[in-house]
Amino acid sequence: MTTFDWDKAYLFTPYSTQEAIEEELGTDFKDPSHISTRDDIYLLVFLDGDEVVQYVEMERQGSDFSIGKEGHLTPSNDVISIERH
Repeated sequence: MTTFDWDKAYLFTPYSTQEAIEEELGTDFKDPSHISTRDDIYLLVFLDGDEVVQYVEMERQGSDFSIGKEGHLTPSNDVISIERH
């Protein structure tokens, strides 16, 4: 469902720090969402190689998102589970 090339995507939870995001991505990324101070969104960041190519702010609205044990998504394994509480 994307219109761009990507090989990994990472999901960041509310209050994720800038340092934690960059460590997980393995590259510089200036978080435009300011998720480190927010509890109303998740941040989904797409990489192609070591370059960030897209990001999405996903509103929580009382939901929890999970991408499983791998810690990231790939085009061949791109299922996101959504649990509504």
